[in-house]
Amino acid sequence: MRFAWLVARRYLRSPNRPAVLRLVTVLAVVGVAAGVATLVIALAMNSGFRTTLQDRLLGVTAHVSISRPGSEALSNYTELAERLSHVPGVKAVAPAIYITVLLSSGGRAHGVVVKGVDPALEQKRNEALQRIVAGTADLAPDPSGFGSIVVGKMLADDLKLRPNDYVLLTSPAGHMTPFGMIPRSQRFRISGIFDSGFYDYDANWGFVTLRSAQNLAGVGDVASVLEFRIADVDRAEELGAQLTREAGPGYVATTWMDENRALFRALRLEKLVTALFIGLITFVAGLNILVVLAMTVSDRARDIAVLMAMGARRQQIRRIFVLLGMIVGGFGTALGLIAGYSLAWAAGTYRLIPLDPQIYSVPFVPFQPNPSDALWIAAAALAISVASTLVPARSASRIHPVELLRYE
Repeated sequence: MRFAWLVARRYLRSPNRPAVLRLVTVLAVVGVAAGVATLVIALAMNSGFRTTLQDRLLGVTAHVSISRPGSEALSNYTELAERLSHVPGVKAVAPAIYITVLLSSGGRAHGVVVKGVDPALEQKRNEALQRIVAGTADLAPDPSGFGSIVVGKMLADDLKLRPNDYVLLTSPAGHMTPFGMIPRSQRFRISGIFDSGFYDYDANWGFVTLRSAQNLAGVGDVASVLEFRIADVDRAEELGAQLTREAGPGYVATTWMDENRALFRALRLEKLVTALFIGLITFVAGLNILVVLAMTVSDRARDIAVLMAMGARRQQIRRIFVLLGMIVGGFGTALGLIAGYSLAWAAGTYRLIPLDPQIYSVPFVPFQPNPSDALWIAAAALAISVASTLVPARSASRIHPVELLRYE
């Protein structure tokens, strides 16, 4: 092996190599580096999107929800929440009511999902209420008795709302009069504005007290769902099944995975397709290595014949050219990993690529380089490099020194 290594290094560093061969070698290294770097950056972007979306979703949504089938309300939510809060793995539980209303102010209106919550419980578990950018998260009624609402930043910007402004919430759950169904309307004071960083919530959500939501929905002291925060979000399905058993018959559990399964399935598919297509760049670079070695065999045919005449075995000759390909591929892989991880780190840290949050839900491209990806990327690149050496190495080992040196 030492002999093959010394000869391979000598071939690459020889000052007598033709300029064309040097150029093709450089292009092969650059090709491998470009393929590896591009793959690292693409996978870092995919991982960044997945992690960012997951973190923001888990910050503003329940990990596990317990409800009744259909639209049946939970009348025993207080007792049920107390009982289920003792299940191992549960960090917090809170009742909630969801209702879609029309929020109007100054001639402008917007459909909004209003969430009725227990303020003392929700402020501890919901990151949206911990990211107040104007006003406060206090949902207590104002001195005039009007309820308070906290809305998202995008919604506030769209309707030009500020803290202490008043808005009208109109619910489709009206009451019957001799003149027909009349929607329920209530006036609320904007107590605060949150910025969760997740466009769907910042543009379409608001928080009121549980009692205010019950009044808007025209129901009594009931909740539509119990929402749980758990210690290990990856065990959501397992814990959801356990909570359903503890709650008894007539209850169903929904996890954050169930609600966002299509999104994360699409991200996994995108990662696979990205790896396959960008991997073709590395494959093409492998063909360049094949060309480099084929040209080296042609250029060094006399030297190979001399080595074989001096006793070098055909296996050693093959090993020389395999090592040549590994050196070119390894150098390109190392450069690609360094460049890819450096660029991904810089782009993620300094948020170099802005996005439209209305389309992508995040204001910048999130990059999260995963060190474990380097292992299989490097292994794949080196495997392609080695595979590219097989034909030229075999060709070199089949040289007949007697015929080549006959007239020397």
